[in-house]
Amino acid sequence: MSQRSAEDVKASSDHLAGDIAGELATDTSAFGADSVSLLKFHGIYQQDDRDVRRERGRMGLSPDYRCMVRASIPGGALTAEQYMAMDRLAGEVGNASLRVTTREGIQFHFIHKGDLHALVRRLNESLVTTLAACGDVVRNIVACPAPLADRELAGLQSAAAELARRLKPRTDAYWQLWVDGERAASATPPPRDGEVEPLYGTTYLPRKFKIGFAHPGDNCVDIYTHDIGIVPQLQAGQVTAFTILAGGGLGMTHNKPETYPRLSDVLGAVAPQDLGAVVEAIIGIHRDHGDRENRKHARLKYIVDEWGLEAFTAEVVRRLGKPLAAAPDLSWEATHDHLGWHQQRGERWFLGVPVPNGRIIDGDIPLRTALRAVVERWTPGIRLTARQDVLLTGFAHDQRPAVEAVLAAHGVPLVEALAPIQRHAIACPALPTCGLALAEAERAMPDVLTALGAELAGAGIPQEAVHVRMTGCPNGCARPYSTEIGIVGRGKDRYTLFLGGDADGTRLNGRYADHVAGDAIATTLRPVLVAFAAERGAGERFGDWCGRVGIEGLRRRFAPRQDDSRRRGVPDPQSEARVA
Repeated sequence: MSQRSAEDVKASSDHLAGDIAGELATDTSAFGADSVSLLKFHGIYQQDDRDVRRERGRMGLSPDYRCMVRASIPGGALTAEQYMAMDRLAGEVGNASLRVTTREGIQFHFIHKGDLHALVRRLNESLVTTLAACGDVVRNIVACPAPLADRELAGLQSAAAELARRLKPRTDAYWQLWVDGERAASATPPPRDGEVEPLYGTTYLPRKFKIGFAHPGDNCVDIYTHDIGIVPQLQAGQVTAFTILAGGGLGMTHNKPETYPRLSDVLGAVAPQDLGAVVEAIIGIHRDHGDRENRKHARLKYIVDEWGLEAFTAEVVRRLGKPLAAAPDLSWEATHDHLGWHQQRGERWFLGVPVPNGRIIDGDIPLRTALRAVVERWTPGIRLTARQDVLLTGFAHDQRPAVEAVLAAHGVPLVEALAPIQRHAIACPALPTCGLALAEAERAMPDVLTALGAELAGAGIPQEAVHVRMTGCPNGCARPYSTEIGIVGRGKDRYTLFLGGDADGTRLNGRYADHVAGDAIATTLRPVLVAFAAERGAGERFGDWCGRVGIEGLRRRFAPRQDDSRRRGVPDPQSEARVA
């Protein structure tokens, strides 16, 4: 019997309930296919430990099934109490780590099926939900997390939280399954007018949907990569309107030219009171016109691309019932990571702590213990960033030396101790947990950065802050297509290299070389880095220089020759599918 389509599973699920309750009551280690599909809407992915998959197969054993559970945290904002509850759960039912995501959420890994109910219920007791952290719905809404004075006045965090609450699924299935039927105080509103899902309907969206808020001038959330981007227009610190962008998204599939990354376009501007309505209008277009036959072609970006911006905007206006205002040009002064000390309002300070690849764990450096010590002693606010780091907020000026001393006592380096190439690097988890991973990312990134750092030093530019992002597959979770160097898993220890994006996330990069071995990434890029050091203009960044030379120019000058390509397993990049 063939597996049912995702659309059939959603349609017959009784609004996401399915048979999850029945399967939770069994003593099997895994869920059936339909429940695996529905669990994503509840923030849960069934996975298995791929490090032992082959060996278990040889022994005649089934895969070692575990689950990843993702908490949805609008704007990445947590209280100290919420963070400590999550830290305790990581030790009690997880693998003793918390994984900060590029969407400002938290993931728990290696969760046994029998521990799911306790984990999700206890998160909700702390007013943290996993509902809609995954699945064909609006995912966690991100916002610039830095509590700088201008950001707090603009109210990005509260706007993200309010919009997230408005767009959550209304079904009671989540609460019945995980929270004994009781809705938490911060939960979604109950169904209205007898309609269970007035926004999503019985089959929800064709695919996931992502929304982000950026502060003017600071693209720290990569605003162009979202289905909907929102940028406030400010006057005397107050929001007078919102600029709306639509049609971004980075997922693609190798060798399928009908799939590709795309950056969003500006549609226009709306008054603050119309923000929710225009967002729902755009979501409605995706719901009604997204491709429900081919999930690889089901994102909003393909509608915008195929209809054209003018026709798409006209449909938004029709559904909204009023015209959009003209939007001012967007300009970006920087893409801050907000690491180090920064002053907040009210003579308070926050500290941005680097978290390598987003993994809060006691490894060579006991980062998890160090953060716990700071949070227990000072109860700061917590903000998670789209670059997988942690901001600790609300310190008095005279507390700063003591906070630094606690972190130093645990060996935690602050931003001043990082090499520039380490500071700006992002990697997805990939192996051994992600079922889509084709190659390593998080575990391979330290060696890749070390090798690239050596090449920069050899080229005479050791302090060049090149932005590097690495993923284990082409779905783009670490946003590799909108940065200076993108490294994308192609197969076992094989990667596609992308060059020519910019550090501000306003330009896609292009495919430079394919099927490059992991230990050959840095040497493959050596001639490009050397030429950049010799030819750059004053103050010119690596990505901008690559963009000026052009991807075709880079290939002609530096890409491996065909005989070298065959030896290394690198086919001619020009024979591959379009990426940018």
